[in-house]
Amino acid sequence: MKTLYPLHGIVTVLNTPFTRHNEIDLPALRRNVENAIAVGVAGFLVPAMASEVYKLSRSERRQMVEAVIDQAAGRAVVIGGAGEMDAGQRREIVRDLIDVDCKNVLLQIPFATREQFRREFDEIAAMDVDMIMLQDWDANGYGIPVDFICDLFARVDKFRCLKIEVVPAGVKYSEVLSATDGLLNISGGWAVMQMIEALDRGVHAFMPTGMHEIYVAIYKLYTLGQKNKARELFEEVLPVLAFSNQHLDISIHFFKRLLYKQGVYQTPDVRPPVLPFDAVHQRFADQLIERVMHMTEQVKQLTRVE
Repeated sequence: MKTLYPLHGIVTVLNTPFTRHNEIDLPALRRNVENAIAVGVAGFLVPAMASEVYKLSRSERRQMVEAVIDQAAGRAVVIGGAGEMDAGQRREIVRDLIDVDCKNVLLQIPFATREQFRREFDEIAAMDVDMIMLQDWDANGYGIPVDFICDLFARVDKFRCLKIEVVPAGVKYSEVLSATDGLLNISGGWAVMQMIEALDRGVHAFMPTGMHEIYVAIYKLYTLGQKNKARELFEEVLPVLAFSNQHLDISIHFFKRLLYKQGVYQTPDVRPPVLPFDAVHQRFADQLIERVMHMTEQVKQLTRVE
């Protein structure tokens, strides 16, 4: 009988740092990982959409995962992104992950028919992986049918986690948790703007980008029973989310700029093609970054007092 996969709290989706020469800045990536572990994140997802995954070569993806696994050194769960639309390419990426000893994988499989999806899912499950997290992503709809998710969960032992990013996310969180008796580990991704609602619904983990200290503090406050304090802290960060969640490209621009201002990344550079981030964006972003950095210091002081 399956037990709940032990993934609780904040799982950071890592932005890819670039040098001025458009190469991956592995020392900066390691700094981000170390800082996140120091404040209590539960794990990392890399590379994924926030990592500009489809702008990275296969060797760059492998380098990133290898560096994160080495830096984490067993102190946090590392999940390798294998969200390829093409089944053959997906298998190759999973082989690369296995080669660098990353046996926790995130899969995004296009849903054409149940038979096609089941076949492609089973192909990965037959490989030397330990844990499969399925990405249930649909920007305009309800994503993978709940009964089909339950069928996969019952059949495939390695299927332990589900990352839900659909519209509306909240109802689906509850439906899947109920249908799987709370044993399928549920993460909230892009819908992290509904973090407090998701916590109320019983979601286990959250996958934001950046702001490690703040997200960890919100999660800890809530789980310690200080729900009003958690809600207050979350409401303070809502203007940041309202700005950054306009579009994935704006989010990448913003959080890389934040990491640059924090001295973690050497540049805020984003690889083209990407939506423009003009002078007005930058002005608003810098005001919000000041807000985040002030909140971060407040959270650190609160932690020291406790």
